[in-house]
Amino acid sequence: MSWSRDRGPRGYHHGNLKEALIQAALDLIAQKGPAGFTFAEAARWAGVSPAAPYRHFRDRDDLLVDVARRGFDLFAQALLRAWDDGRPEAFAAFERVGRAYLEFARTEPAYYSAMFEAGIPLDASPELREAGDSAFTVLRSAAEKLIARAPPDRRPPALMMALHIWSLAHGIASLFGRGDAGRRALPMSPEELLEAGVLVYLRGLGLPDVG
Repeated sequence: MSWSRDRGPRGYHHGNLKEALIQAALDLIAQKGPAGFTFAEAARWAGVSPAAPYRHFRDRDDLLVDVARRGFDLFAQALLRAWDDGRPEAFAAFERVGRAYLEFARTEPAYYSAMFEAGIPLDASPELREAGDSAFTVLRSAAEKLIARAPPDRRPPALMMALHIWSLAHGIASLFGRGDAGRRALPMSPEELLEAGVLVYLRGLGLPDVG
């Protein structure tokens, strides 16, 4: 089978078809959103024949699953680095996680969109589920360490707390912190908004010595 070098904006030069298709999908997501292109268009953008992508992916959704899985892998790594096992202090580390969340949405909007806006369920593949769970585990671990500072009879469930914080961070990232045209104007930085929201939430839970 021969690969055309002039079908799409990129052209197929380096011999790694799967990576070329992943990059084509990211480029197209950045331009048109995760629902705005076809499988054949991804092939053209990568500079290959319409039949070529089937060597690695069943269809467009299968391609998006792999894009989302890679995004969650990178996302989990970023959150894990920021958390750094809660060092040197849990609340400060938790703030770093929030900033890392927003930074990922800002610097990797195509991955972020594939992860959260493509309509791909985590159960679409075991690898995608594992990657998504790994990212959320960082938030849950941080919540567990934070609530350990509260009196035992006043500790909320760690899962509930992690879900609340995730919802807050995700909402701010999606509305105000992303790096594409979906970003809305805000009279303060997304980081400041998230920090204030988390602080109000934690104080509402009665956690001592936060902020």
